[in-house]
Amino acid sequence: MWNKNIQTFIGLEASFDEAECVIFGAPMDSTTSYRPGTRFASSSMRQESFGLETYSPYQDKDLEDIKVFDGGDLELPFGNPRKALDIIKVTTKTIIKANKLPCMIGGEHLVTLGAFEAVFEKYPEIRVIHFDAHTDLRDEYLGEKLSHASVIRRIYDLIGDNKIYQFGIRSGEREEFCFAREHTNLNKFNFTGLSKAIEACRGYPVYFTIDLDVLDPSVFPGTGTPEAGGVTFMELLEAMIVVSELNVVAMDINELSPVYDQSGGSTAVACKVLRELLLAMNKGENK
Repeated sequence: MWNKNIQTFIGLEASFDEAECVIFGAPMDSTTSYRPGTRFASSSMRQESFGLETYSPYQDKDLEDIKVFDGGDLELPFGNPRKALDIIKVTTKTIIKANKLPCMIGGEHLVTLGAFEAVFEKYPEIRVIHFDAHTDLRDEYLGEKLSHASVIRRIYDLIGDNKIYQFGIRSGEREEFCFAREHTNLNKFNFTGLSKAIEACRGYPVYFTIDLDVLDPSVFPGTGTPEAGGVTFMELLEAMIVVSELNVVAMDINELSPVYDQSGGSTAVACKVLRELLLAMNKGENK
């Protein structure tokens, strides 16, 4: 399954067997509704990660002190979202069967569904924490049920009412916000209410999904559907650290489109988010 001849994300040198966490790329953007390009995110992040230090002064932790395996990018078919999701699902099942933490790099946000389906089979009592600019609660988009605009709705179809906690949301159809009032826990614009969600999720396994467009475009312009009014990097970092208190059993980051920020700044931000996420979720002692 794993490609040995890959460029790894900086500092991630562990083997699969010794790793506690496994990252892999899901380079798919076949249902992107506006500007495509997320298929290039994971490869760009690996390349640009070497401009980043392995040490985090925010958390006083270092990637060199934790065991993470980089499995490279999956080979996903074009034009067949369901088959691509099935490949992601099988990969995620392999990781969780080995009792390791999967961390997927999308790709458009629909890739979350494949990983979530695998996690849901093992943890039917799972809760979801979702950071995003968009509700992603459409029942369909242009007649298609499988879309990055409907990924959270498809997850809702599996787990039902009041198990999904959404933050940073500032865009969606009126019907999506109406749906959320009845069926999810949606917090508009920022992370207000996160502490309440943390308490509600304690004692449950948690799937943590981050759409990087939760960040304001002034911080992160390199995404397919930028939305003004987002959070800062520091606000996202602090929120990720809070979520790390929970029993996170799988996680992902999505929706970097590096081609829309030729400065490389957005890719650098995404790399730093990934570094901090991996370090936050590591429960071992610092060296």
